Amino acid sequence: MADSMDIDDSLYSRQRYVLGDSAMQQMAQSAVFLSGMGALGVEIAKNIVLAGVKAVTLHDCKRCEVWDLGTNFFIREEDVVEAVHSRVAELNPYVQVSVSTDVLDDSTDLSFLKRYQCVVLTETKLSLQKRINHFCHSQQPPIKFIGCDVFGICSRVFCDFGEAFEVSDPTGEEPKELFIQNISQGNPGVVMCMDSRTHGLQTGQSVCFKEINGMTELNGTTHQVTVLSPYSFAIGDTSSFQAFAHGGIFRLVKTPKTFNFEMMEQQLCDPRLLTPDFSKPEVPLQLHTIMLALDAFQEQHARLPSIGDAVYSLLNVSIQFYLDAIEVVQPLQYLPAEEFAPRGDRYDALRACIGESMCLKLHKFRVFMVGCGAIGCEMLKNLALLGVGLSRHSGEICITDPDLIEKSNLNRQFLFRPQHIQRPKSTTAAAATLEINPEMQIDAHLNKVCPATEDIYSDAFFSHLNLVVTALDNVEARRYVDSRSVSNQKALLDSGTMGTKGHTEIIVPYLTESYNSHRDPPEEEIPFCTLKSFPAVIEHTIQWARDKFESAFSHKPSMYNMFWQSHSSAQDVLQRMMAGESMEGSFQVIKLLSRRPTHLDHCLALARLKFDKYFKRKALQLLHSFPLDTRLKDGSLFWQSPKRPPSPIEFDLNDPLHFSFVVSAARLFADIYNIPYSEEVKRIFNTSIWHIETDETVKKPDQLKMTVSSEEEREAISQLQEAISSNSVTPGRLRMTPLFFEKDDDTNGHMDFVASASALRAQMYAIEAADRLQTKRIAGKIIPAIATSTAAVAGLVSMELIKVAGGYGFELFKNCFFNLAIPVMVLTETAQVKRTQIRDDISFSIWDRWTIFGHEDFTLSDFMSAVKEEYGIEPTMVVHGVKMLYVPVMPGHNKRLKLT
Repeated sequence: MADSMDIDDSLYSRQRYVLGDSAMQQMAQSAVFLSGMGALGVEIAKNIVLAGVKAVTLHDCKRCEVWDLGTNFFIREEDVVEAVHSRVAELNPYVQVSVSTDVLDDSTDLSFLKRYQCVVLTETKLSLQKRINHFCHSQQPPIKFIGCDVFGICSRVFCDFGEAFEVSDPTGEEPKELFIQNISQGNPGVVMCMDSRTHGLQTGQSVCFKEINGMTELNGTTHQVTVLSPYSFAIGDTSSFQAFAHGGIFRLVKTPKTFNFEMMEQQLCDPRLLTPDFSKPEVPLQLHTIMLALDAFQEQHARLPSIGDAVYSLLNVSIQFYLDAIEVVQPLQYLPAEEFAPRGDRYDALRACIGESMCLKLHKFRVFMVGCGAIGCEMLKNLALLGVGLSRHSGEICITDPDLIEKSNLNRQFLFRPQHIQRPKSTTAAAATLEINPEMQIDAHLNKVCPATEDIYSDAFFSHLNLVVTALDNVEARRYVDSRSVSNQKALLDSGTMGTKGHTEIIVPYLTESYNSHRDPPEEEIPFCTLKSFPAVIEHTIQWARDKFESAFSHKPSMYNMFWQSHSSAQDVLQRMMAGESMEGSFQVIKLLSRRPTHLDHCLALARLKFDKYFKRKALQLLHSFPLDTRLKDGSLFWQSPKRPPSPIEFDLNDPLHFSFVVSAARLFADIYNIPYSEEVKRIFNTSIWHIETDETVKKPDQLKMTVSSEEEREAISQLQEAISSNSVTPGRLRMTPLFFEKDDDTNGHMDFVASASALRAQMYAIEAADRLQTKRIAGKIIPAIATSTAAVAGLVSMELIKVAGGYGFELFKNCFFNLAIPVMVLTETAQVKRTQIRDDISFSIWDRWTIFGHEDFTLSDFMSAVKEEYGIEPTMVVHGVKMLYVPVMPGHNKRLKLT
């Protein structure tokens, strides 16, 4: 195990959630040797450097050629090989990037590889791969070895990580904690999940138990399970244990798994092939034979075959992973050889795969891409290499993204550099893409794509497009873009990632279903009463803390500003209130005004009062309403799992958690009230805290009351009169600064407040606390991400883009799902569009649009007559969206027939 070292969370936070700190630490102390800086090598180099290894050596003896510009995104027209080094190095300042141009062949002394933990070979002949693999395998500990190649539309990967490679987490899934309904006394004992929740376990896995009442012998123990149903499992003999009373939680225990890797030489004799596409299970074996034939040709002729050469070979096959895009070239196999001939430009490598005619189609393509984040950057890189949207062919790529670049983006969004932080993503990505391919035409926008921008992204805008690409991170935005694409009959390429998982979905007019044709189950929301009074797990306390942040530091200041923007002056408000006029929000606003702090020590006092309110008085109130011995009508205890009784917390100045909450809350109060903040707050806190008196009788006004008592009215009027008479109603005091939660800025105090508030509430309810990293992920709704998954989905989408450009048939399009942690990759056919039959000769699908041409005086009755005349169908009702324009049974609707 590598020695512990600091991880820059502001850069690596999304990746930490995927890999974990142990893997991050080991990577940060590992050196990698990467041979071959061609198309595949530079992609690997990018991902390794972004991931944050200690050092990478880039090895290549070749010089750049013109066609490299179409495959290597770090090469420019004026470059030589060494130029790649500087562009790779600037991806991550924590990684040492060096260059080697020494010859690597059958006579090279391989002892220099001992200083590396991993060796990756690309563009290396098979005999040399075998030799280096044997050397790496024989070291103690073994040097991890990866050999990989891409030949046009086919690729292969071979891995050898040694004879005893331990994987601490075989699935990469976050283990769930579930509450227990009952555990039987017997042999075996049967565990039932609460509320019919599915456990998701498999026979042979192990679970650990905690917080069980009655059968306490199980607490802290681990047991192997035998699954009985989706809601129950057996754990062995519990007949001698005490009877189960109530409560308890079980959690899956991750069991490390050891893998035994064989060397390449051994695997050649005993093939075991992975099948990514079950519609063509024979292809991996065929590809293996073809690629070994290529290896034999290269050994014999010291070069790869020319375009159009035939290569034959009879060889044994081995275990490796093969991936192909045969569907891309199937319709091109009968084109003349001249289509694929080189022309001495940057597109020669692409032309050799898809032909000149297809290249021209890509050059003329007009693409609209929504989102310029991680997937967006990878897609722009691929579009540049493919020559999509070239200005000289009247092609164009329009991109839009309203977001600014943050430091955490730099770990995956490789077009951005530290100097780009706080610049717009879209314009920065466009400029970086033009460096890769200056021939492109890119129009960069800073807009959201939503109903509010339909005047910009109108039907006329969509009419000029060939394709829409989404690079989004939320379902709602995807659904909207999909609906606009369907209504304008445009193809859509969608993709997404979560950690090591990725998916792609291809949507083609008249051929496939749309994104909106299927719906995932909605996210499970936490009930309000659970958040307010009965948290059971750490997610509940984190969400509660996040809600408190929104209420105190965002919602209330926003409401305060809106009130004073709507009313001319405090005197006017006072007069209207004295006249008995009801004014929405006035009581809460006047309370905020009258209690508005003016100095930092006032903010500290306010924060100290919040501590008692949240963590002491709330608990006392609940225990007063529901004492610990309270029982329900059926005789069962009120306070039993999943309900946890709270314990009041007495403030302790010497407790770091208490101190952190009050200081962070005071900091945020200072921010919203525009009071200068400094680290002096801690000194002020220490000297002033003992003079703050907390009022146990203070009662929060019920904001849900529809009526206000005359006493409350008089109090509000009195408070406003006092504020006016003391000259404290100034323009500055009628303005607050709402805060918007920013999880990635550790200097703003937002996460300090949420983390400390959540931890205190967890302590109050005896819930196991989360560390700051986990709290940040849950509070910020962060999606775990790594550059590898992002690059993979962008590559898969780019292959489908070629098929769209070529107008391919339904059977050639492929959706994909993969999980790199297992590993699994599955390519499937797209879902065929469903058609609804009206009668024998008329049917429709989501893609169909019937157009009726009217005139200036065209009435609703004329419209219905035109439909009947054109299509032989008599409409029975007319609707527009959710609006009913004409329904015969509705009163007054017959009068609408004469309206235009």
